[in-house]
Amino acid sequence: MPLPLVPIAITSLLALLGLGKGIKAVKDNSDAKDYNRWANDTVSGAKNTLEASRKAANTALEALGRKKLSVLNKSISRFITSFEKLKNVKLEDSAGMAELKNFFLDKQSTAELKGMSGYASSILGGTVAGALGGALAGFGAYGAVMTFGAASTGTAIATLSGAAATNATLAFLGGGSLAAGGLGMAGGMVVLGGIIAGPALAIMGFIVGAKAGENLDNARSNYARAGKIAEQMKTAAVVCKGIIRRSDMFEQLLTRLDGLFVPMVSGMENIIARKGVDWKSFSDDDKRTVASAASLAKAIKTVLDTPILTKDGNLTGESAEIPEEIKAVVEACKNT
Repeated sequence: MPLPLVPIAITSLLALLGLGKGIKAVKDNSDAKDYNRWANDTVSGAKNTLEASRKAANTALEALGRKKLSVLNKSISRFITSFEKLKNVKLEDSAGMAELKNFFLDKQSTAELKGMSGYASSILGGTVAGALGGALAGFGAYGAVMTFGAASTGTAIATLSGAAATNATLAFLGGGSLAAGGLGMAGGMVVLGGIIAGPALAIMGFIVGAKAGENLDNARSNYARAGKIAEQMKTAAVVCKGIIRRSDMFEQLLTRLDGLFVPMVSGMENIIARKGVDWKSFSDDDKRTVASAASLAKAIKTVLDTPILTKDGNLTGESAEIPEEIKAVVEACKNT
């Protein structure tokens, strides 16, 4: 007996529909895999870029911190030792040095330099246990007086050693590999130049762990979220590169100032050896040498005192203006 045509047609249609759904499910799973893979690649690439920038920024700040300590421990220390011996000093009376009037060294600045120099010597000499390891980036990022506290009173050395641990930006920059979870702050939230850079690892883990069988909408959502996180991390990497450039600029500026300063300090030491310590007995050339050394010491202190970063991780405006500020003293002392 022949089978009814209608049931056969319905059965065939249902079979085709089932096959179509199966094919669509396979395709959706494949597309979901692709979206999750793209999300993973997007976050991984941005993470690697930020990781490299993070390490480089921390290295640059540490190099600047090391340079600051070195200048304080060596040339500034030599200068203070000789300068404090002088009597009847009137720097403003130095002939031909009127252009340095904004860089005359007063008693307070001298006392602060002496205090900072003493701290630098203690730190580099190892008498402050463990301070150097976590402190260099903090010292590079912030002004010397801010970092040391009231340096001339002998307080707040803990501020130096704790700076990197207590500041969100420095904790992030020096907090270890992102892959190892080194975001540096509880919950992985890091403030860097006003950007919330995290929790990248949590998002990364969510995306990597996404199942191939999840629906396509979830996979697309993962991809969209990955794009936003990647943009945050890319912007944070740009901030890190800005920190690197500013740190390098300050290190080069200190190197240049110190290159002028050391010969002036040597000249001042020779003057004292030949003529004693009474300013009144010095020739005009001798006075210019001492005044130049003192002005360079004040210029160096200005660089040391100027923070590169705000507490929120932004680059400070005043740090961008420093080269122009001390241009006059550099030019004047080059001609001494």
